[in-house]
Amino acid sequence: MTNEDTGAYQAAFDQAQRLLNDRNFDLALEQVDAILSVHPRDAKSNYLRAVILRQLGRHSEAVTLLEALVQGTQSVAVIHQELGHALHAVGRVDDAIAALRNAVKLDPKLASSWRLLGESLHSEGEAEEAAHAIRQALAGTHTHPAIIKALDLVQQEHYGMAEGICRDYLKRNPTDVAVIRLLAEIGVRLGIKGDPEILLEDCLRLAPDFHLARNTYASALSEAQKYEQALSEIQYLEKVDPQNFSHSILAASIEVMIGHYEAAIERYRVLTARFPMHAQLHNSHGHALKTVGRQKDAITSYRRAIEVKPDLGETYWNLANLKTFRFEDEEVAQMEQIIASDETTNSDYFHLCFALGKALEDRMAFDASFKYYALGNNRKKEQEGYQARHTTEETNKLISSCTADKLRDVGAPGDTSPDPIFIVGLPRSGSTLLEQILASHSQVDGTSELREMIAIARRLGGKRNRDDVSLYPEILFDLTPKECRDLGAEYLERTRIQRQGAPYFIDKMPNNFQHVALINRILPNAKIIDARRHPMATCFSGYKQLFAAGQAFTYGQTNIAEYFNDYARLMAHWDEVLPGKVLRVKYERVIDNVEAEVRRLLDHCELPFETGCLSFFDTQRAVRTASSEQVRQPIYSGAVDQWRHYETHLDTMKIKLAPWISQHEAI
Repeated sequence: MTNEDTGAYQAAFDQAQRLLNDRNFDLALEQVDAILSVHPRDAKSNYLRAVILRQLGRHSEAVTLLEALVQGTQSVAVIHQELGHALHAVGRVDDAIAALRNAVKLDPKLASSWRLLGESLHSEGEAEEAAHAIRQALAGTHTHPAIIKALDLVQQEHYGMAEGICRDYLKRNPTDVAVIRLLAEIGVRLGIKGDPEILLEDCLRLAPDFHLARNTYASALSEAQKYEQALSEIQYLEKVDPQNFSHSILAASIEVMIGHYEAAIERYRVLTARFPMHAQLHNSHGHALKTVGRQKDAITSYRRAIEVKPDLGETYWNLANLKTFRFEDEEVAQMEQIIASDETTNSDYFHLCFALGKALEDRMAFDASFKYYALGNNRKKEQEGYQARHTTEETNKLISSCTADKLRDVGAPGDTSPDPIFIVGLPRSGSTLLEQILASHSQVDGTSELREMIAIARRLGGKRNRDDVSLYPEILFDLTPKECRDLGAEYLERTRIQRQGAPYFIDKMPNNFQHVALINRILPNAKIIDARRHPMATCFSGYKQLFAAGQAFTYGQTNIAEYFNDYARLMAHWDEVLPGKVLRVKYERVIDNVEAEVRRLLDHCELPFETGCLSFFDTQRAVRTASSEQVRQPIYSGAVDQWRHYETHLDTMKIKLAPWISQHEAI
């Protein structure tokens, strides 16, 4: 190219760029096409053409052009960024995430890539990574060193220190809406009541078109159980920001949360039709269908997700987690092949390991099955970083603090409503079966594993930074009678959205076994049931279960056995200091004599006997837990001793549980 040609090319290119900047997209496209008629392989002009095509809404053409450009220019960050935007627009979210990750790896300061990456990850259910990406977007655009420091502190979970920096900064810069949104996020993480909502309302008054802040506001409203208001905010976002389908996905997740399953299913149906190449949408659709018992439709949705993304481990696990589902031979082979390659993401890898473990267990290939359960546990344990000693320290603190004398001296002055029935214990201990039995009673609403009691305990603990010492449980004995009544009333109000109008309702959060003293103080007339199963059956069932969130202690034989030890000795302590408060129900006894145990259960809850509780499997209510399909069938004893098929692999677990095994078998 001569100097004269170079000058003409540059002038033409600059003109195309000006037309693009002025949003004269049609003329810009004509100009760049004229350049490419002379210089068809010019990367800059092809890139500019792709940008213009995306602005014109011709996203598929932009994707084709950008995918070709990426192959020839691997190290140009903005091409990966533009490809990520175009892929997102056509609903290829998994591919968009990969492109955006490449973009920020090549240039960590690309705020636009970080922002869209955060939105995309949010639509995939990757909340923590999404929040990190949004913070990186702020770090890429904000120049104040104090805010950069605050972002780093949030990353380290030093929320209290970050909060102080942000508040100090906002005193001098009260209209910085990005920092107001960050402070609101910190408030949500600290569990500060009301403050995040107020901050986000201020933020939206200053910048009503700040869609990310409004989305965060909707999430904060949802956290505060203001679901209708949250859905109203999302409805507004869907109108003004229709291309960003993360708003609709948030709405669907809220609808699932409050039990509006049919509305969520319809929303997912519309979304999957609009974005058929979004694997996670098909997966979420399947999960909602499974919850209401539409297993055949759920399987269709799950398999559609796998068609779109063959290594989407979560979907294989969701199929396996139906419990009554059986994989085809080619599906088993596909899982084996993907795992052997170890070229998928960490999350997909351990999901596939647990799914394949279940598939091989169903085929009675127990040794091969255990191999994959162990691989999945090892990988998940590394990710979780659970420290068993912390739970032991918490348990010791509960036992030493919550003495019989202290509990007697302070009494139980809380809200006297008898509405809640708490089912506590370890996951996979038969708690879903007990819930289903009780929820079949005309006076009892089944809900789910509610987080409200844990949230109250966490707030009482007062921790603002990861390394702070919690005030809980000692603070229980400093609460005034009014504070106890207020906390009890708060729990009842926050859980009201989950109820359907019956006088009583069930909270099946298993981890509430740690909060028996708190429940006794703020809701003295609540009933508490401890679902207990053979220690080996409970722990092995937890070991081979991959939980959607939480329950980090289940990964690893040592971890889960030590957790069971802490749980069992704490429950023994509650029996000693609050005699008669907790009813223990053994899973094996329910299996052996269901009517006798149902009558005993109802007597404890002060409920009249109803025959419907014996045919609990006929209920059509939604069930969210891993046992959702099993509890829709009559009781059977086949699962009681399943762990014995793996006994030769479970010496570590068995040795640590020996005292509790002897005690359980003796009673």
